[in-house]
Amino acid sequence: MEREAFWAITVFILSYGFIISETVHRTIIAILGGTALIFLGVVDQTEAIRYIDFNTLGLLIGMMIIVSVTSRTGLFRLISIWAAKSVGGRPLALLIVLSLITATGSAFLDNVTTVLLMVPVTFSIARQLDITPIPFLMSEIFMANIGGTATMIGDPPNIMIGSAVKDLSFIDFITNLTPVILMVTVATLLLLCFLYRKSLRGHKDARERLAALNPFDEIDDKVLLIKSLSVLVLTVAGFFVHQTLGVGTATIALAGAFLLLLMTGEPYMEKALSDVEWPTIFFFVGLFVLVGGLVQAGVITWIAQGALALTGGRLVPTTFLVLWLSAFASSFVDNIPFVATMIPLIKDMGQMGISNLEPLWWSLSLGACLGGNGLLIGASANLVVAGLSGKEGHPITFIGFMKIGLPVMLLSLVISTVYVYFRYLL
Repeated sequence: MEREAFWAITVFILSYGFIISETVHRTIIAILGGTALIFLGVVDQTEAIRYIDFNTLGLLIGMMIIVSVTSRTGLFRLISIWAAKSVGGRPLALLIVLSLITATGSAFLDNVTTVLLMVPVTFSIARQLDITPIPFLMSEIFMANIGGTATMIGDPPNIMIGSAVKDLSFIDFITNLTPVILMVTVATLLLLCFLYRKSLRGHKDARERLAALNPFDEIDDKVLLIKSLSVLVLTVAGFFVHQTLGVGTATIALAGAFLLLLMTGEPYMEKALSDVEWPTIFFFVGLFVLVGGLVQAGVITWIAQGALALTGGRLVPTTFLVLWLSAFASSFVDNIPFVATMIPLIKDMGQMGISNLEPLWWSLSLGACLGGNGLLIGASANLVVAGLSGKEGHPITFIGFMKIGLPVMLLSLVISTVYVYFRYLL
């Protein structure tokens, strides 16, 4: 094993060990791990910066600013009271409603954007009903990753696959992935309702207080509400057409954020910037460099090539290997570099004799997207929600997430395996 690969793997495993143990804050570990790779010569500073996904960071910062300003209008309290009243304050019913909204939103918006809009509503609902927000937040994380799998624009792996394989259209993604995602959604909601049935029992007096509330009384500043909603709608519209405009989602989000700050004045700027979840932002920076070290040292390519060599190029075992390998890899590392590695490998299989690559593309998509639910560090949405939840005094631990996330991921993979087999391989 080359020196760079040895140090990349060693630092990665040590960093993950500390992250799992939670003896030191994960942001500190990620940054120290990333800088260790630079000192050890696995990557130099220029290469490390190249591996940092500034589009993700810009999107996060921009949307956090917009959400911070919008939250001061009372809009999220209005939505939460309206949603809670619509289901009679029953927590389990509310879990299903919020989950379906999150899944639908994530199919057409970036997952991070969707959860950033849903989390403030969730906190407000939990306060109104005097219950813990953790079950709702966990469900929204899972549904963001599941819902984003249903369309070509819902999750970065699908965008990458759609760009690389010209034969696959926007409609192809919907017709091939939405049926299995609907099944996964129903099964996951049933599992979550079972797991959280005891912690989601509302108090009768809280429901009575809720029934007496008028949602529209929650609006504190109508002028600010109009400004915030205008920018929010404009920003979301920008996400739909950003490829046509030729700009990234980070540019859209940051432009919307600072347009809103321009419209609201300096008093809002300092508070909005302080509300940005900076520990989460810096955790991403360190994590991107840690994964970049594995890419730079050829570790990810080596794992993918070695695993695929085991199947001897046979379609059925190769398809299932791609599905499960993608899922478990995406639980531990960012799915973007993994998918970037797998795409040319799958294309090479077409030249080696596998005539029907379609099952492999859908397996790569399902595995890479759904695998993010396995561990806390598996997807951007997971870390964003965990950061915001910790700030509110409701920490989501690595082990606590894994106890729910792994069963959800495994259930999703079993359903996906059966679906892929009967639809494409039988």
